[in-house]
Amino acid sequence: MIQVSSVTKSFPAPGGVVNAVVDVSFSVKSGEIVGFLGPNGAGKTTTMRLLTGIYRPTSGNITVSNLPPIEKRLEVLKEIGYLPENNPLYDDMRVSDYLGFVAEVKNARNLSEVVGTVALSDVVNKKIGQLSRGYRQRVGLAAALLGRPKILILDEPTSGLDPLEQDKIKTLIKKLAKDKIIVFSTHILSEVEAVATRLIIINHGKLVFDGKKPKGKGAVEKLFKKLVK
Repeated sequence: MIQVSSVTKSFPAPGGVVNAVVDVSFSVKSGEIVGFLGPNGAGKTTTMRLLTGIYRPTSGNITVSNLPPIEKRLEVLKEIGYLPENNPLYDDMRVSDYLGFVAEVKNARNLSEVVGTVALSDVVNKKIGQLSRGYRQRVGLAAALLGRPKILILDEPTSGLDPLEQDKIKTLIKKLAKDKIIVFSTHILSEVEAVATRLIIINHGKLVFDGKKPKGKGAVEKLFKKLVK
């Protein structure tokens, strides 16, 4: 389970501080696919970095599988698979070498399984720099899945992909959600409509909605536009 309680994150700025996240609280349990929405600069990426222990909250508390992500960082990282927005990869490495390296760092034993799950078999011997953006996203997702984490945090996993690749990632997210927590951010509201079971929406760092995904075509977009102005 993820538990976020009254979390605020501030950053130094000229003349004072900027609050990127303001008094945010929510919890997520296994089996949920949470679409994490908000306009640019709303605090989505900051919140995800707080969950993974990259940032320390200015105030409030976070637990991931009942562990604090800062104080128990190594233990928490075993529970989380994280695909950051920019998906940093080593272009000169072959896919097999990169994933093998990540598997060794994580002490993971599911490399072959992950390659099959994410459909990378055709490119495992290619250099990452030779891959399309869609395949690069799959490599990042494969790295996140190594070690069988219970939680997946995906920051705009389909950003920049063509519609066919988007559909493949959406299908994979649904498949993976059976025994995991999945939190993913996106600006593609139809994607949330198709995949998410629950929505969390933030605006200017504040939580403005947390609940079940509204039903009906276009309902997510309608809700989003109503709350985010």
